[in-house]
Amino acid sequence: MGTVAVIFALVLASASAGPTEDVTAYRKAADAGDVLAMYNLGACYDTGRGVPQNYTEATKWFRKAADLGEPIAMYELGRCYANGHGVPQSHAEAVKWYRKSADLGNAYAMYLLGVCYTKHLGVPQSDLNAAKWYRKGADLGDFFSMVKLGECYAKGEGVPKSRVFAYMWYSLAAAKGSAAEERDKIAAKMTAQELAEGQRLVAEKKLPREK
Repeated sequence: MGTVAVIFALVLASASAGPTEDVTAYRKAADAGDVLAMYNLGACYDTGRGVPQNYTEATKWFRKAADLGEPIAMYELGRCYANGHGVPQSHAEAVKWYRKSADLGNAYAMYLLGVCYTKHLGVPQSDLNAAKWYRKGADLGDFFSMVKLGECYAKGEGVPKSRVFAYMWYSLAAAKGSAAEERDKIAAKMTAQELAEGQRLVAEKKLPREK
């Protein structure tokens, strides 16, 4: 069975079966070489959905999928290393897998790479590199990246300090989640001209639509 057919079969199974049956379907497909099924099986072990929670098994399946090029699995494997789940804790290994995932376009991994640079986790502390990765994630519409990039501009960390750009990113984040407080705080410090410029930038900024 080809990859598309396997994925379709997994979707049908998930729609009509419970967690235990999902695991059975994922395992069968994973054993047949399906990367998505490997990732899903790892997620089941990671969360205890349909099987007893087992971080070692989760990490094993995330690694199999990551080694075959699945970006989300790379991201999850990085989280396993960051938290010491199923593997010895290693922020350096976490950064390695976050970077692999980010290089393939995963905005969540971009955000966590930024956090690693902010907090000196597995890499030298660097506000410049943190802001770079927050920007990459923000440009892809990631809420947390937008909030952190707004914070970078508000504090002048890794970027020139700018209330206008801080307002822009906080406003874009507020459209997706809980960032209105940050937006309003920075707005209270802005001149009328700065506020008008920030609102113009918000209106002109084009972000990808969420899938």
